[in-house]
Parts: sequence; C-alpha cells; structure tokens
Amino acid sequence: MRSLALLLCLAQLWGCRSVPVGPTLAYDEPNCDDPETEQAALAAVDYINSHVLRGYKHTLNQIDKVKVWLQQPVGQVFELEIDTLETTCHVLDPTPLANCTVRQLVEHAVEGDCDFRLLKQDGQFSVVFSKCDSSPDSAEDVRKVCPDCPLLAPLNDTKVVHAVDVALTAFNAQSNGSYFQLVEVSRAQLVPLPPSTYVEFAVAATDCAAQEATDPAQCNLLAEKQYGFCKATLTEKVGGEDVAVTCTVFQPQPQPDGPDAVALAPVADPVAPAPSPADLPAAALVVGPMVVAVPEALLPGHRTHYDLRHAFMGVGSVESASGETFHVGKAPKVVQPGIVAGPGPVVRPCPGRIRYFKV
Repeated sequence: MRSLALLLCLAQLWGCRSVPVGPTLAYDEPNCDDPETEQAALAAVDYINSHVLRGYKHTLNQIDKVKVWLQQPVGQVFELEIDTLETTCHVLDPTPLANCTVRQLVEHAVEGDCDFRLLKQDGQFSVVFSKCDSSPDSAEDVRKVCPDCPLLAPLNDTKVVHAVDVALTAFNAQSNGSYFQLVEVSRAQLVPLPPSTYVEFAVAATDCAAQEATDPAQCNLLAEKQYGFCKATLTEKVGGEDVAVTCTVFQPQPQPDGPDAVALAPVADPVAPAPSPADLPAAALVVGPMVVAVPEALLPGHRTHYDLRHAFMGVGSVESASGETFHVGKAPKVVQPGIVAGPGPVVRPCPGRIRYFKV
C-alpha cells in the first residue's frame, strides 16, 4: 500500500514538473572550438577593433562559453563569452589584425573580457549586443615572469607627460613635412635602470608645415586624416636628458560620416544620452607644443590603459520575425545533442583552447 502511495506521489510530482510555466526558447551548446563558433568569435573581434577609438587592437585568445539560440525564421543567435589580448598595433594602424603581434606577458599584457550576441543570417554575422572590459595583468604575475620588467604607468604621470612633450617636440623638429599634434598617450612604463620613461603615443598631421609652425594653435587637422604612431624613450642623465623617438606615419585615411567613423570623437556613455558638443567640457590631454582638446570623460586619469568598456553601446534584445523577444537573462531550455552520456569522464566542450597565453 505504501509503495502504491509513493508511486502516486511520484507521478504527481512528475506531472507538475512537466507542465510548462511559460514560453521558453531552446538553445544548443556546441563546442567552443567548433569552426562555426570560432567564426562568430572572430566576427565579434572585428566588431571590437572597428569600434574601439583609443588604445590598441585586440585579438581572440579563448572562447569561454557559447550558446546558439534558434531564432526561426530569421536565423540563429550566438551568445558568446570570449577573452581577448591586446596587440602592439594601435587602433589607428591600418595593419591587418593577422599581422599584428600579441603583446607579451613581460611587456605587461592586457586582457579583454567580452560578452556578445550575434545574429547569423544567410551565413553572415551581425552584432546585436556587446559588452566588454579590459584590464592589465597583475603586477604579481608580471613579477613572476620577469622580476625586473617595468609595469604600466599612469598615463597622466608627470614623467610620462614630460616624456611625450619632449619626444613630440623632437619629432616635429626633425620633420620636413606636416606639423603633428598629439592625439593620445597610449602606453607608458617607468624603467628603473637606467632611469628612463618609455612612452607610446598617437599623433595626427595638421595643415601647418613642421618647420614653419610658429603658432600651433592655428594649425588644423587635415580633412583627410593622417595619423601616426610614435615610440619614445626619455633617459635621465647627469645634467640633462636624452630622447630617442621613432614615428610611423600611416597613409591618409578618408573618414566616413556616422557612428563607425574612426575620428576619435567623444565616446557615448552607454547609459546616459549622448551629449551635444556644446555640453562636453574640454580639457587638455597632455601638455606639449600643441594640446589637443578632448572631452573630460575620455581623460585617462590614473588609468594605465584605455578600457574596452568605453568602446561599446550594448543592445538589450533582438526581435525575431515572429515578434518574440530574445531578452538578456531569459531562462530557456537547453539542448545538448553533442554530449552523450556514457562511462568515463565527461569531456567539457568549453572553455575552448588558449591561442596565446592566459592572463
């Protein structure tokens, strides 16, 4: 009798569990190293590099998670978590990402952590949601790999500001072409021995000649933007200092109108409405022969790098053709056809392989 009662209770529990509470969407969890998953991740990285306005290009390092939502009849939605690594190519550098070198641990590497949703239609990926942030490797980890390697310095450190000033002045003094203005200080390190400051910074050509620019405030950026990227070391000596600077000037790049234009315009706050130019307080980025005014929100302060979180405006949902909304955080049913139960350890399809190194 007790067995019959127990069986009836179990049947009732199973019946309650089987009743759907509300509409749900099914998703698959493919392997993170699946070719289609990697294709989606590479599309996300392309999106990052086409929307980042400051700092350096990033490359894919690892795919942490992936879900594929079936959004019939419009296509599929890929939900990804990926890790990226900073390269040595500045975002203004036209060098293809495949030819950019990943910044190594001993150089104080920077890692990006991103969440993406991409809609795949007719074999093409388009981003419908993006959220990123980035952070340098910890000082402790750098010291483990290289005890004497310099760490990243704040971009507004007085020594950094001075080094950029001296380096840009020296570059313009040696130039037979356009006078270049400072666009941003991109990276800096304080080297203990010999006492020196290493800096990397971006510049832009103006309509003034370098040898004739008596009043830099009257110089204007060229309509067809021409950027350059400089590396310099200012070494302290007894009774003075020495500067060594090299700059690579890129070919002029026409700047399209619209939100995707790489013109170092103010980055919109993803929460607050975009202010008009009149509402943006301007402040000096770095002192020098000519100071480029930028919105105060873009000033690096004591930061040592330009965080990826300032580069994106996330999209909260994607509408399917049936009118159903794919909401962030919606709890769905999961379908995992690629995972077969059986004896032995279960091989987790994610996270995927590490392409370079883990920060």
